[in-house]
Amino acid sequence: MNFDSDEFPLGQALAQVQLTDELSRIFHGRGGRFTGLEHLCLDWFKPVLLLTSFKELSEGERLMLTDAVAAVWQQHHSELNFNLVFQYRNAGKTVTEIVAGEVPEKHIVSENGADFLVHLLRGQNHGIFLDMANGRRWVKEHAKDKKVLNLFAYTCAFSVVGLQGGATEVVNMDMSKGALSIGKQNHLLNGFESGARFLGHDIFRSWGKLTKLGPYDLIVADPPSNQKGSFVATKDYVRLLRRLPELLAEDGEVLLCLNAPELGCDFLMQQVAETAPSLTFVERIENPPVFADIDEQKSLKVLRYSVNP
Repeated sequence: MNFDSDEFPLGQALAQVQLTDELSRIFHGRGGRFTGLEHLCLDWFKPVLLLTSFKELSEGERLMLTDAVAAVWQQHHSELNFNLVFQYRNAGKTVTEIVAGEVPEKHIVSENGADFLVHLLRGQNHGIFLDMANGRRWVKEHAKDKKVLNLFAYTCAFSVVGLQGGATEVVNMDMSKGALSIGKQNHLLNGFESGARFLGHDIFRSWGKLTKLGPYDLIVADPPSNQKGSFVATKDYVRLLRRLPELLAEDGEVLLCLNAPELGCDFLMQQVAETAPSLTFVERIENPPVFADIDEQKSLKVLRYSVNP
């Protein structure tokens, strides 16, 4: 691969981007639109660039790649400090290193008027998923006066934007108490000392509690696609769908999310039709343009359903 910035699409993307306070993906090789670069992604977590490879690189390849990024930065963004983190991940293995500069000890990023804590040097999940930006925007725009249930809440970004959008209350449930702890900090960062509940439970063992706290005007379900001991989409989504309708208010809505490249919209829509026929499909929330994929069935799926469309 030629790493000359005039021919290297990742370098071109970095050269052309207008870096702001906003969290963003700069280059999305995973969408398959750049031959030979399907393994690479570049993200902006102000003030840090995160370069991710989804296949193992030789030491020489890694150095050539990071040197190319540094050269483009020097040419086009030299007014900013150069902070670069490189992460390699594949088959459960994750290696993360600071290539240049530093990472803030308390690293706070912004998106659409909300602030979130991130942790680039800890594991594969950094605290927020960039491809879900439009889903968060939709919730913020449609949460006014609604009671929201945020399932598989992770660090509770949907809860923060729901409250920003005027939700009356948000119930967050996730079996990871560590993730919920960060979620609580995210709420405080954005000035929300009340209005949200944080339940560290296994969703499939907590229907009674969820029913007691309901009904909900809006439910967001954003489960992991294949996390042993938590949720495996091919067998567990149907279990989830059996119970969701009983938690919904009369005119309730649901956002069903699926981020499994091997499972398209048809998989989820068929399961809803067979298991929760009271829900009617309304629309698929589009992903941000930078996440365009040669096969949109492989990209993030966010499907909106309603009891009474």
